[in-house]
Amino acid sequence: MSPVPAEAAKSTSDVVVDRKPFAIPGFLVNAVETGMRYRGRPDLALILCENPEGAACGGVFTKNLFEAAPVKISREHLKESGGRVGAVLINAGIANACTGLEGLVRAKRTARLLAERLRLRETSVLVASTGVIGNHIKVETIEARIPELLSNLSPDAWDLVARAIMTTDTRPKVACAEGEIDSSIIRVGGVAKGSGMIAPNMATMLAFICTDVSIEPDTLQEILSQVTDKTFNAITVDGDTSTNDTVLVLASCHPEGAVVGKDEPKKLEFFELLLEAVCRDLAIQIVEDGEGATKTVEIRVIGAPTRDAAMAVAKTVAQSPLVKTAIYGGDANWGRVVAAAGRAGVSFDPDRLSLYFDNLCVFKDGRPLDDEEVEKRATEIFSRPRFRICLDLAAGSEEATVWTCDLTHGYIDINARYRT
Repeated sequence: MSPVPAEAAKSTSDVVVDRKPFAIPGFLVNAVETGMRYRGRPDLALILCENPEGAACGGVFTKNLFEAAPVKISREHLKESGGRVGAVLINAGIANACTGLEGLVRAKRTARLLAERLRLRETSVLVASTGVIGNHIKVETIEARIPELLSNLSPDAWDLVARAIMTTDTRPKVACAEGEIDSSIIRVGGVAKGSGMIAPNMATMLAFICTDVSIEPDTLQEILSQVTDKTFNAITVDGDTSTNDTVLVLASCHPEGAVVGKDEPKKLEFFELLLEAVCRDLAIQIVEDGEGATKTVEIRVIGAPTRDAAMAVAKTVAQSPLVKTAIYGGDANWGRVVAAAGRAGVSFDPDRLSLYFDNLCVFKDGRPLDDEEVEKRATEIFSRPRFRICLDLAAGSEEATVWTCDLTHGYIDINARYRT
């Protein structure tokens, strides 16, 4: 992959993101099988920072009141360590959520066991889990696999990590990008999982992104929060927010990596651009792999009074079961779209709203374009695996974008039998 120069990248659309295995200087990874819930596949992954001082880390977590034990422990450790993390341990299949005090004890014990083996402070180890709510992780099983996990660490086994964190996902999700600024190369790569229970609010989604830049934890946290709002918090599959949602960004502060900070605004801006491009690609991969999904749709709202208003309308349309089933059926039903927009709690003049499917206007200034050719073209657009729905509220200059998928029989089949 040829790194994109900073002067050529003005927006995330200018950044080339590859969906292939990668390596980030300063990190080693591995994954193994524990058999706690799955058989014949890895389900326990490790991300290790080679820097003795640990990686700078930013984290965003679920806002669901039923916060899983690993979320509580990682949030606590991140605060106590001052944003310096040596390792992240992730398991799939068992969420360790709604498991009371015992769940907290088990999550903390796994962090301690790994810290002892790596000779790290316990607070520099973060943990993450995904899977069935209400079940306890098996600490002894994890402990027995730690030696194997540590024995085959590699800089380029991210595809193995991506497979290990899957639950109902049908495929691993990997993304990476490189950029060059002032003769310095910036590398960003990450993995994510998520297919159902997706309406992140921070998002069952997990994402782990690594970079080789040198950056302070508080600066990294600030950037991650901004990027997450435009990427992982701008997707929906079913409108449900998980108890375990976690996004972590770790910077190895590698000697050969670029130094970015508030005193290097051009480098900082370019790093944020690369990070946003990788996060957006991972987020869209989650939507593409939505449980039972056959179509991916971009919902764009423009002409809004505020960005929050634009996001409220976009999310309401994106999460509407009526809109999503129409998408599945290839029914270009503009009425469902404008009706969803009208109940979003945002003030705008209905007689000024316009609606587009891709570049085709189907509804102008509060009135449908009653034309057979328009209907024919709209139906053709709705038959595509990817398209865009754009609403112009004509009420301001702000905008927002949300990505969603269709709602199919497959979604019901998967979730009706999730625990069986």
